[in-house]
Amino acid sequence: MSGEVDRQRFDVSRETFDRLAHYVELVRKWNPKINLVSRRSLAEIWDRHIADSIQVFDLVETVDKWVDLGSGGGFPGMVCAILGREKMPSTHFVCIESDQRKAAFLRTVARECDTHCQVIAQRIEQVAPQEADILSARALTDLSGLLGFAERHLKTGGTALFPKGEAWKKEVEDARKQWKFDLVPATSLTEPQAVVLKVKGIARV
Repeated sequence: MSGEVDRQRFDVSRETFDRLAHYVELVRKWNPKINLVSRRSLAEIWDRHIADSIQVFDLVETVDKWVDLGSGGGFPGMVCAILGREKMPSTHFVCIESDQRKAAFLRTVARECDTHCQVIAQRIEQVAPQEADILSARALTDLSGLLGFAERHLKTGGTALFPKGEAWKKEVEDARKQWKFDLVPATSLTEPQAVVLKVKGIARV
């Protein structure tokens, strides 16, 4: 199952790597029915999705609560939960995904990969405020929209982590018309023109 990928590329134990490999197999099994990732990116899942999610996890020290918005196939939220089982065992991970079929997939991953991750199958706007220490979201909406979700679900002093593509500077410029925030962009390790935006101090203008 995991022989196709060199574990040494990833700073994880054999047990964590085997959980990630099983997760990848579940994505491949479910994808034809519920379109978790594009068919093209499925062939590059370790680089396009797993490694991309690991770099988000690596930006964080241990926290009490990590909430992932619009989790879809689980990137980065479920990957972070799998990593957290070993590296952040006291952290409570939550994936919010309104699509019932994708939520069922995420619950299957959590169960079969022996990983504690709460899955909430509701719209982000309808979920009770989460008071998250870390809030993550990937390929969900533009930065302005993400900051609106962060205002609801991120605790005071918390940090939002948003992977963004090469147009990220324009999104930041647009978001500053509505929001005040502190920003540190971390250059993506998987896509040189992309970044992971580390956002704090979010407030409406």
